[in-house]
Amino acid sequence: MSYTTAQTDTGEKLEKMSEIFEGYERQYCELSANLSRKCTAALALDREQKKQKISEIRAGLEDAESLIRKMDIEARNLQPNVKAVLLAKLREYKSDLNNLKSEVKRIGSGNLNAAARDELLEAGMANSLTASADQRSRLMMTTERLNQSGDRIKDSRRTMLETEELGVSILQDLHQQRQSLLHAHNTLHGVDDNIGKSKRVLTAMSRRINKNKWIIGAIVAVLVVVIGLILYFKLK
Repeated sequence: MSYTTAQTDTGEKLEKMSEIFEGYERQYCELSANLSRKCTAALALDREQKKQKISEIRAGLEDAESLIRKMDIEARNLQPNVKAVLLAKLREYKSDLNNLKSEVKRIGSGNLNAAARDELLEAGMANSLTASADQRSRLMMTTERLNQSGDRIKDSRRTMLETEELGVSILQDLHQQRQSLLHAHNTLHGVDDNIGKSKRVLTAMSRRINKNKWIIGAIVAVLVVVIGLILYFKLK
């Protein structure tokens, strides 16, 4: 697998994981709002109906815990800057879940007096009215942050691709320069061989010239001696 393909796969994987986290978050927000409404409704029920409603709520709490665990796993596999934001949101969701559990315990204890029950009813009704607005707000903020993260990932991937293209171009230039240097080295090696051969030829020629000089000198000496002898005998 090439470097480009690896980087592309990594970017697509991060985008996919962000979308998975967003899906889990949407499910949790809807489930949390639904559980809050059920808690409010349970306050007005009789004993048997309240037990049944509490059972439904506890099953929903288990589903909510499962969603939080899944979000935690997805968040920890993302890039550090994205992970920090998502883990902060998870802490808020865990706190929200703990509040729901505490409310269920209070409802299920059966020790609520009329004033406390009325207070919880009023609080539950207020929560029911604001739950949808809060949910929409959180979803919009989450979607905006994830879109921004997706844009940053795309920009980073584009920058990496451009950097890779530049690196490939530089490597190609370096390869061409290396081939040129090797060719120049081979040429210089050939010139060096030719110079060595020429040097050997010149050395041989120099030896022959010196040899010829000695031969010519010997011949001249012999001629001088012969001429001297001839003149000596003629003048005698």
